[in-house]
Amino acid sequence: MATAALHTVFGIFGNITALFLFLAPIITFVRIYKSKSTEKFSGIPYVMTLLNCLLSAWYGLPFVSSNNMLVSTINGTGAAIEVVYVVFFLFYAPRKEKAKIFGLFMLVLTVFATIALVSLFALHGNKRKLFCGVAATVFSITMYASPLSIMRLVIKTKSVEYMPFFLSLFVFLCGTSWFIFGLLGHDIFVFLPNGFGCGLGTAQLILYFIYRNYKGEPKNKVHDVVCVEEKVETEKNAEGDPAKHQLDLMNKQADEQV
Repeated sequence: MATAALHTVFGIFGNITALFLFLAPIITFVRIYKSKSTEKFSGIPYVMTLLNCLLSAWYGLPFVSSNNMLVSTINGTGAAIEVVYVVFFLFYAPRKEKAKIFGLFMLVLTVFATIALVSLFALHGNKRKLFCGVAATVFSITMYASPLSIMRLVIKTKSVEYMPFFLSLFVFLCGTSWFIFGLLGHDIFVFLPNGFGCGLGTAQLILYFIYRNYKGEPKNKVHDVVCVEEKVETEKNAEGDPAKHQLDLMNKQADEQV
């Protein structure tokens, strides 16, 4: 009885944290809307999250697996939210990125439709659960792994500008809650991928706290170095050839006026 109650509690908590996870990118899309550009943000995580939501929602349905309706409710909601994100991203993405993300989006819909139709008409009972569970697990891990490119960018640039804190936080909270939910329900297809998500969320948070205060190379410092070099070069020209120096100054003033 206590285990069943805890199972439900963590399922509800998983729904709440997952909803916040799905809504966390709103901050990113507000920025995209204001700048009218997707900048360096990647659309891949949203497309892969859509596929994960579709497959997980399908897996949680009663005719596929038992006691997993809480999995279906939140993932069905998440799928609708991700579709909005993908369409929004496509609207502001550059032509090359738009073609890539749209192609991936169509591939995701094709993969889901194929898995759903095969499981519905060709498989029954445990075979259906196994097939859908494996598919959901594989693409759940793929979804959690999709931010690895952003993590690599963070390490390369030493900046967390393109890895929002709240998105990383809710990846951790969502992965952890569903990991425990899966353990309590003895469902390997729930706890395995979310255990991976819990670990990846932890890694993202560690990276965030390492690089959150990194300011990068000050732009003024580079500008000052250039100015000093120009001053030294000007002094050398004045000492070596005064006539040439005067001509250079006149040319420089003419350029500035133009």
